[in-house]
Amino acid sequence: MIEQTQTAQRDALILEIAKRQFFVETLETRQRDSLDFHDVVVWAMRAALEEAVEAERASATKR
Repeated sequence: MIEQTQTAQRDALILEIAKRQFFVETLETRQRDSLDFHDVVVWAMRAALEEAVEAERASATKR
C-alpha cells in the first residue's frame, strides 16, 4: 500500500514537472504522433531534470 502511494506521488510529481516545463496535458500514450511527440528546447529539458533531482533530494532528506 505504501509503495503504491509513493508511486502515485512520484507519477504526480513527474506529470506536474512535465506540464510546467513542456506544456503537455498528459504523459499517457495516446497513439497519435501529434499528441505523443513534442518539440522540447534544451533549457526546458534541463530545468525539468533539475526539478526532478531537487525533488529526489528533498524526498531523501525527509526519510
